[in-house]
Amino acid sequence: MNRLRAVWLAVVLALTLMLSSGCEQAKQQEEKQSLRIGVSLYRGDDTFINNIRAELEKTAKAYEQETGVKIKLDVQEARGNQNTQNNQVERFISLGCDVLCVNMVDRTGASAIIEKAMTAGVPVIFFNRQPVDEDMDRWDQLYYVGVDPKESALLQGKIVVDLYRENPEALDLNGDGRISYVLLEGEPNHQDSMIRTEWSVQTLKDGGLPIEKIAGGIANWERSQASAMMEQWLEKYPGPVELVISNNDDMALGAIDTLDRKGITSVCVVGIDGTAPGLEAVKAGKMCGTVSSDKEQYARAIFSMAVDKAMGQDIRPELELENGKYYRCPQAIIR
Repeated sequence: MNRLRAVWLAVVLALTLMLSSGCEQAKQQEEKQSLRIGVSLYRGDDTFINNIRAELEKTAKAYEQETGVKIKLDVQEARGNQNTQNNQVERFISLGCDVLCVNMVDRTGASAIIEKAMTAGVPVIFFNRQPVDEDMDRWDQLYYVGVDPKESALLQGKIVVDLYRENPEALDLNGDGRISYVLLEGEPNHQDSMIRTEWSVQTLKDGGLPIEKIAGGIANWERSQASAMMEQWLEKYPGPVELVISNNDDMALGAIDTLDRKGITSVCVVGIDGTAPGLEAVKAGKMCGTVSSDKEQYARAIFSMAVDKAMGQDIRPELELENGKYYRCPQAIIR
C-alpha cells in the first residue's frame, strides 16, 4: 500500500510540475511586449540587400503599430568581412537578442555563427546567401529565406528566348545568324552566381537560340566592376556584342553605363533581382528585362519567421517551408 501511495504521489508531483511549467511558459510569452532582432548584412552598399533592409524596417514598424509589441531592429553591416560578421553575431547574443537574421559574407563560413547561436540558444534566420546543407542540418533552429536561383535563371533565359521569337533581329543585330553574348557573373563560389550562370545559358540553348559566347567575367555583383569589364570587352571585341547576360541588376546597370557612354543603344541587357534602379532601367527601355522577387513578401517572410522564433513558437504554417526550414520567395519576369 505504501509503495502504491508513493507512486501516486510521484505522478501527482510530475503533473503539477508540468502544468506549472506550461503556465509559466504561456505567461512569459503573454508578457513579452518587446523583441530584439539582430540583423547582420554582408554589405550595406548592395542595392538588392538595401531594398530588403528598407522593407524589413517598414515591416517592423507596421507590426509595432498593429500589435503594440516593441521591435528593436539592430542592423549592422559586415562590409564584406566574415570576422566582422562573427563579432557582430557575438555582440547581438551578448545584448540579449531574441533571434538573429544573418546575410552571410561567406556562405561556407556559417559554422562559427551557428556554434555561437546554438550555445546561446538563439534561433537564426539566414537570408539571401544560403549556408551549405551540412551547416543547415546542424540544428533545428536554423532557417533560410531566399529565391530559387535556378528559377531566376530559367526566367531570365525566357526573357531572351521570348524576345528572339518575337523579333530575331532585335538580338541578331548584324544578321549573321548568331547571337554573340557576354556574361557578367557574381562572386566566385557563390551558389546563386554559379546556378544562374549555368541555367540562364542552358535555357537559351534549350530554346534553340543560335548563341555564341564572346567573353565572360566575375564582377562580384558590383556596378562599377561590371562597367569597367564591359569597357574592356567593347574595346577588345568591337561590333560582335549583341547580348549581355548579367547575374544581377547592378552588374547589368554597370554594362548599360558603359554602353550609354559609347552611345550604343541596340545591345540587349538582361538582369536578375528587380531592384528599384533595375526596374527603372526596364521602364526606360535601357534593359530588356529582369527577374523580380517580391521584396515586401521577402522581407515579410524574414520578419514573420524571426517573430515566431523570438516568441518561442513554431513557424506559421502559411509560409510553407521546404524541408521544414527553407522559404523560397516567388519571382516574376519584368519586361
